[in-house]
Amino acid sequence: MASEATARVLDPRRQPDLRAVPGFGSRPPGSREPIVSNAHLGVLILLAAESMLFFGMIGAYFVFRYGSAVWPPPGQPHLPILVTWINTAVLIASAYTMHQSRSAARSGDRPALVGNLTLTGALGLAFLLIQGSEWVGLIHHGLTLSSGPYGATFYTLIGLHGLHVAGAVGWLLAVTWMARRGRFTPQRHVGVDLCTLYWDFVVALWVLLFVLVYLR
Repeated sequence: MASEATARVLDPRRQPDLRAVPGFGSRPPGSREPIVSNAHLGVLILLAAESMLFFGMIGAYFVFRYGSAVWPPPGQPHLPILVTWINTAVLIASAYTMHQSRSAARSGDRPALVGNLTLTGALGLAFLLIQGSEWVGLIHHGLTLSSGPYGATFYTLIGLHGLHVAGAVGWLLAVTWMARRGRFTPQRHVGVDLCTLYWDFVVALWVLLFVLVYLR
């Protein structure tokens, strides 16, 4: 009797199908797909937190700027507008190639995906290099963190954005490596979507900073 019961338990044909049990790979009856995936929700929360950080810093910048009789203060160099226009165009172009990457991922065009991701990374690195050369020139002309509110607010705002671009480039390199290994398909490309979302954030943030810090 005991051996018969044991055989009944061990018989795979008599085991329940756990896939039919809610929580074991299938959705409960009547459930719907979430409007926003957990991964997208996590990135959106991150972007909201970073937006509050930057808006707080922009508010501090306005306090210093409009609390000063002259901006920039006497003896401080003016920011290079022409080279920054060029750098802004570089970053905006990277947003276009990033969206081309997402379109390629959705259509399953692996060569176009890898090519556009690589080009986006190259444009992001070019942006950082141009900005670095700009900083070298400003420091050479006497604009440093210790130059008062003008230098402190400039390097804090623009430097923090540069760190975000560097982080986005690092994320992009990881996504490019995954794309080269064929990790993305038309059905599964959330990594490219999330990277595009973050890249759009750093590009839009730069346009805002460019207008507020360089052009006003």
